[in-house]
Amino acid sequence: MKHSHTRLIVAGLTLALALGGCAQPGGGSAGGMSNTSKGAIAGGVVGALAGGLTQGHDKAKRALIGAGIGALAGAAVGSYMDQQEQQLKGQLAGSGVDVVRQGDSIVLNMPEAISFDTGKAALKPGGEAQIGKIAAVIKQYDKTVVDVAGHADSSGNPQSNLALSQRRAAAVASALVRDGIPQSRMVINGYGDTRPVADNASEAGRAANRRVEITLLPLTQG
Repeated sequence: MKHSHTRLIVAGLTLALALGGCAQPGGGSAGGMSNTSKGAIAGGVVGALAGGLTQGHDKAKRALIGAGIGALAGAAVGSYMDQQEQQLKGQLAGSGVDVVRQGDSIVLNMPEAISFDTGKAALKPGGEAQIGKIAAVIKQYDKTVVDVAGHADSSGNPQSNLALSQRRAAAVASALVRDGIPQSRMVINGYGDTRPVADNASEAGRAANRRVEITLLPLTQG
C-alpha cells in the first residue's frame, strides 16, 4: 500500500491529460476541455493541472472554508505565516530543503538530489523523511493552501519532462496525504522545464531546476 496514493493521483493526471489531449509546455492543453473540467472528470484527484492554477487555489480555499476553517485577516496573516516559517526552518535545518519566505507565502524547495533518483518519480527514503517533517508542521497550520509543483531541467524531450514533473508532484502530494494532510487542501501541478530558476547551460543550473516546490499560501478574507 506504500504507493497507493501515488498511483491514484498519477492515474488522475493521466486520465485528465488523455481526455483533453496532451498538455503543452507553459500550462496550456490541446483540445477544448479546461483543466478544471478534466480534474473533475478524473474524480477530483488533482486540485488543478497547469493552466488551472487560480481555479485550483480557489477550490482549495473553498474546501477549507467549507470545513469550518476561518480565514485570516490583516496583521494576523503575517504573524501566522511567521510562526509556520520558523517551525519549518527548525524542522528542516540541515535537511537540504530550502525554506524561503516570499511575501505572505512560504516556499519549500525539495531538490531532486534528496528526493528522487534521476528520471524516477518514486520518492527516496530521504525525501519521504523530509515530507514527514513538513507534514508534521503544516498539520498545525490548517489555514494554508498547499501548492505542490514539479519542475524539470531542459534536457531531453519537453513532453517527457512535463510528464515526469507531474508524476513527481503527485508522489509528493500522495506522501503528504499519507502523513495526514487532506488532499482537499492541495493544488497539484507539473510544469516540466518551463519555470527554471537557474541556467540550464550548466550541470549545477540543471540540478537546481530539477525540483519539487511546496508553496504554502494563507487563507485570507476576501
